Amino acid sequence: MAKKDRHVSETPATQWLRQRGLAFGEHVYDYVDHGGTGESARQLGVDEHAVIKTLVMQDERTQPLIVLMHGDKQVSTKNLARAIGVKSVEPCKPEVAQRHSGYQVGGTSPFGLRKPLPIHVEESVLALPVIYINGGRRGFLVSIAPQLLQETLGARAVHCAL
Repeated sequence: MAKKDRHVSETPATQWLRQRGLAFGEHVYDYVDHGGTGESARQLGVDEHAVIKTLVMQDERTQPLIVLMHGDKQVSTKNLARAIGVKSVEPCKPEVAQRHSGYQVGGTSPFGLRKPLPIHVEESVLALPVIYINGGRRGFLVSIAPQLLQETLGARAVHCAL
């Protein structure tokens, strides 16, 4: 069971959100290795479809990019590549993803990245009333309005869900 009274110290993501005066909720859960979004959704009592994965990927030139996807869906790398105008896209190795984002895999947030990266969001994510997305640490999600992804991050809507 998630402990709602546990305090999470500031992360680069929460600092980034606060600096911009953005409203968000904090949700702490017990991180489980390889538990994924299903585990966090179960512990927090939310729909896994509203838990959004932050995936660090790269194109054929090894240029990094972020994809934001529903927790209960997979990314079609073919559809993503077509949508963003590159030949191919593949997930980064964990150590490469960490180097690009500044976050440990399992705790990657699209907010407060180490360096600016292109961000793409599955279009249907934007239709949800609220999303739960990593807050910059394993076992910590923030709830926000999905429109903030486009308004503050410039996330580009794409169709790439399987």
